[in-house]
Amino acid sequence: MSQLKSVKELDVKGKRVLVRVDYNVPMEKGVVTDDTRVRCSLPTLTHLIQNGAKIILVSHLGRPKGAPNPKYSLAPVAQHLSQLLKKPVAFAPDCVGALAETAVKNLREGDVVLLENLRFHPEEEKNDPGFSKSLAGLADLFVQDAFGAVHRAHASTAGVAKLLPRAAGFLLLKELEFLGRVKDNPTKPFLAIVGGAKVSDKIEVLEKLLAKVDTLVIGGAMAYTFLKSQGASTGKSLVEADKVDTAAALLKAAAAKGVKVILPKDHLVVTAIDDPASASETKGTDISGDWIGVDIGPQSIENLVQPILSAKTIFWNGPMGIFEVDRYARGTREVAKRAAEAATKGATVVVGGGDSVAAVQSTGLADKISHISTGGGASLEFLEGKELPGVTALQ
Repeated sequence: MSQLKSVKELDVKGKRVLVRVDYNVPMEKGVVTDDTRVRCSLPTLTHLIQNGAKIILVSHLGRPKGAPNPKYSLAPVAQHLSQLLKKPVAFAPDCVGALAETAVKNLREGDVVLLENLRFHPEEEKNDPGFSKSLAGLADLFVQDAFGAVHRAHASTAGVAKLLPRAAGFLLLKELEFLGRVKDNPTKPFLAIVGGAKVSDKIEVLEKLLAKVDTLVIGGAMAYTFLKSQGASTGKSLVEADKVDTAAALLKAAAAKGVKVILPKDHLVVTAIDDPASASETKGTDISGDWIGVDIGPQSIENLVQPILSAKTIFWNGPMGIFEVDRYARGTREVAKRAAEAATKGATVVVGGGDSVAAVQSTGLADKISHISTGGGASLEFLEGKELPGVTALQ
């Protein structure tokens, strides 16, 4: 990837700077419940404020299907951002047209305005040239800082970038630096921990990782598909029947490359997912009858300690179980604790994907991890070696 220009290299004083941020954050009753992505944009915003830019922020939120929907308004995010910046953040009820233009006209040096949800317009996701032009018309410069959206070729990621002098924000540069280390020159031993529900979502990244890792840990519901491919009983656990052969082929490829694969040796099982009281531990790999696997068991947790602590590079994507339920969260939390411990001992630990990020945060260990990626899909596509349209457009 050719070097991207940094926001530091732009002369922003008195200029209108359009910044694509990723404020696609969880909200409940109009209150931001996890502001990680908002906080991650602060270094870029602070730099622009201190250097006298007029800052215009654009983002999407949720999937409003191309029409205004109060449920997906960014107004509460503007309020939250003003608390974090300790200064007023204006809000415009549209991202193009007269309302947006008036809000931008009123900006003085160091002022910030957040425009309404880009996806209230269907043209955003279609990367419509006219819509890109309308957005570009609001500004003199463009800064891309929404790593979580750069794998999409939308108007605000790919379209606008071609129309204005452009640069990458600090968050985007940090993401590319840490994920680049994992992808291109990881310090050995390199351990990847991949969890989550489906093998189908992770096939390409698993294939790419097999070429680089020394050890691969597989957890979450996708582990049951792998165990099934080895002839283990999986009870009523989630198995992708059409991916059993794929799982077997991946294990075979790992063996041929000398990659050690660690699968669960025991499990936490329940008779019904909504009945944590029924939870019990298996004595071995097999899950019998009507039981459903919901987390890795104590022996499996123990088996991960040494590989995690001896690794020099760790990439973690996806939880070990249904960690949203407290009773089923132990495996994921223990992995988070050990990963944080490895990072404090000097390992580069990169965590990507919404669920594993939430898991790290729930343990209070986020600040110990080398890098927590703000883009699940984008981080996987980057590691798979796919082109990220929003990054290509900056070059």
